[in-house]
Amino acid sequence: MHAEGVPLTPQPPEADALLRFLTAAPEGRPRLAPRVAGAVGAEPLERIVQATLARTGRPVTVTDSPVGLLVAGEEGQVRAWARAAPDGELTALYLEGARHTPSRSRRLRLPYGLLILLLALWNVVALWTAPDRTAWLADLAILAACYVLAEGLGAPAQQPRLPRRTVEAGVAVAALASASRLAGLPSGDGVLGLAGGVVLLVALVVLVAVARTHTWRAPLSRPLRFPLEGEWYVVQGGGRPLNHHTRVPEQRGAVDLAGLGRYGTRTRRDHELTAFAAYGRAVRAPCDGLVVSAQDAFEDQDTRPGGHARYQPAYGNHVFIDTGREIVKLAHLRAGSLTVSLGDTVRVGQLIGETGNSGNTTEPHLHLHAERDGVGLDLRFTDIPGRLYRGRVIRAFT
Repeated sequence: MHAEGVPLTPQPPEADALLRFLTAAPEGRPRLAPRVAGAVGAEPLERIVQATLARTGRPVTVTDSPVGLLVAGEEGQVRAWARAAPDGELTALYLEGARHTPSRSRRLRLPYGLLILLLALWNVVALWTAPDRTAWLADLAILAACYVLAEGLGAPAQQPRLPRRTVEAGVAVAALASASRLAGLPSGDGVLGLAGGVVLLVALVVLVAVARTHTWRAPLSRPLRFPLEGEWYVVQGGGRPLNHHTRVPEQRGAVDLAGLGRYGTRTRRDHELTAFAAYGRAVRAPCDGLVVSAQDAFEDQDTRPGGHARYQPAYGNHVFIDTGREIVKLAHLRAGSLTVSLGDTVRVGQLIGETGNSGNTTEPHLHLHAERDGVGLDLRFTDIPGRLYRGRVIRAFT
């Protein structure tokens, strides 16, 4: 294992090509990366380079690290992704638009499912030890709020269906069985505690309902066809706080879709790419249109425990389709799986690639959104009724 910023041995050719490019005179850079300069323009490329050098300071070095290529100087570091030809020409380049801050430590995080289980068990114990009926009702309201929190705001499909439902049923039976104590308990006067529990439960129910039914009132020109087959779990979707994409205007209506396997789980314990139910699944065009961007060069990110995600552009391998009224974007595809190219005309249902783990992603899944003039649209599908929100399971079979 190498620390961030410490070069791996030997240095990849991309690191050397990028260093030559960054340290060359401005007028010489287009000759070192003619394809890059041709794609973005010589002047815009120079502005990007100067902005990068302003973030890093000079002199610069380029080293390989577990998180990707690092351009480093006296002022800081910037991550990069590059490709180089055998003759040293820089054929592709992406530079991160902000300084990179290396991670100093790993915080111990309690798994979300375990945290909710502990809260539920604590409330079951409270029900069995409640001193009066009012306290029992307050604890029951809080337990119900924990269930709404887990099912409504969490991602419970990470756990196998049978153990998850067994635990949920066991907690519910244990909680309801405590009602046998009510006949022997006094009425109690903890009205404020009961009111607080009820308010918490109602607030969470309303929050989940509003987030699941949220709409931006920005419809598609026509509904899409769902691009996947089989069982899929909506990891991100809906309004705040069910969808982290809402912070980005063009992605505000996006969904992230993770495949579900035989036992209703997204992955097995080994966390290899092929262990994920979503990996390598067929992705079909959700609409007719023109391919305005297609990328197939990025490696899949490492999903193993202790692995590092290397810097890549956010979408990774992708296909963007222009319908004439909006642009539909499908991202995080598997390297080498694309069957279409820039300028191709695609028809709805046509195979365009496979799900992968490229780009800014922590597990194999499909990112899907539609935008018009840089503003995200509400997704609708001809074959999937209703809205897609976090926690919903989609069953799409042809």
